[in-house]
Amino acid sequence: MKVNNNISAVTTNNQLLPTEDSLAKSMERLSSGLKINHAKDNPSGMAISNKMQAQINGLNQASRNSSDGTSVLETADGALNEVTSMLQRMRELAVQAANDTNSQEEKEAIQVEIDKLKEEVDRISSTTEFNTKNLLDGSLDNRVYAENVSRIQISEEVPAGEYAFAIDSAATQATITGGTIPTTLANSGTISINGYNVTLTAGMTQEEVYEAIRNGAEIGEASMGGSATDALSFVSTAYGTEGIVTIDVDDADLAAELGLSETQSATGVDAEITLDTTSSFSDSPATATVTYKGNKIEITDVGGFEMTMMLDAGATGTVEMNVTTMGPMVLQIGANEGQQMSVKIPACDTESLYIDTVDVTTVFGAARAITQTDEAIASVNKVRSSLGAYTNRLDSATASLDETSENMNSAISRISDVDMALEMTEYTRLNVLSQTATSALSQANELPQMALQLLQ
Repeated sequence: MKVNNNISAVTTNNQLLPTEDSLAKSMERLSSGLKINHAKDNPSGMAISNKMQAQINGLNQASRNSSDGTSVLETADGALNEVTSMLQRMRELAVQAANDTNSQEEKEAIQVEIDKLKEEVDRISSTTEFNTKNLLDGSLDNRVYAENVSRIQISEEVPAGEYAFAIDSAATQATITGGTIPTTLANSGTISINGYNVTLTAGMTQEEVYEAIRNGAEIGEASMGGSATDALSFVSTAYGTEGIVTIDVDDADLAAELGLSETQSATGVDAEITLDTTSSFSDSPATATVTYKGNKIEITDVGGFEMTMMLDAGATGTVEMNVTTMGPMVLQIGANEGQQMSVKIPACDTESLYIDTVDVTTVFGAARAITQTDEAIASVNKVRSSLGAYTNRLDSATASLDETSENMNSAISRISDVDMALEMTEYTRLNVLSQTATSALSQANELPQMALQLLQ
């Protein structure tokens, strides 16, 4: 029996301390719900769980990104739905104007509504936004840089690169020239300009004749070159084969007085180009085709490749186009670098849809407007179909991300989450051991008291 060193108490205390440490860790796990609270608890498990948690956070944010992208596309589609409604109304008005029961004044009244509809299409195109980002003005489409061309539209299947072609000949307008208008008209009769009749009477002054012919030419889709004192010149407003000028004069003497034939006609010539097969067109020079419509050029190829553009009037030489990948909206739809999706939305204003020139007051305007609005509706439908495809893809991406996040949460739970039932059992065991050791330590501390009995 020793007083200086209570070996029993020391031994019991050495057993109690680890039990208390284990009991404290068990209580920490039970209170936090985590199996790993410190790096020392499971170094490799901590590294794995932190990496998985980063993935889970990224997946959750990517899911929200996809949902935001869906909202953007729905906003654009909603605006285009209204554009479609306006184009349908413009087509209906064009059909109405094409009926020859309408007077010129009634056609002008119809044109007023068409002009307002065109203004609204442009307004929607320029002001439709999501979080201050313009959606329909073409800023979310691939950027194309070129000179001597405008209204460039490319399909999604056109890869970035340097494209070039040579303008062999520019589109021309139809032109008919006549003589100088006399100071006082000597003969009466009717001059028809593309089917629109202008009545002239003997005694009309030079200015009166010029004004009457000028106003009739405007409705007949031709412009008058020069002034009243210059020689008569009729120039079609349209370029290429759509540019037609037909002049009919019902009186031979009047025709001779104006320096015109009784019947004469002229037609413009479409532009022509040659693709440069040393540029990016060389990928498939044998299958690329070009169609012409005045100054409008359309280049198509297999796989959905399509380019449309308008050549500048009288442009010649070589046109070089730099198609870039800048512009499209990039959505981060994954947790890692490079897991992105590009969304392209082309411009949908009146110029891009080629309806800015719709005018039902001219002789061919109403009939042409039907075709123009048909093509515009088809173009908008194509854009909306693309938006719908993007939306469906984002919906699938969101569902996939959510499911992956759920599975990742389940996996990280197996590593870092504590099994409460098992841990409670361990806690109970350690608690009993702690109480037992504490009781034993109390008893061991009483042993030195027994030494006092030997001193009595």
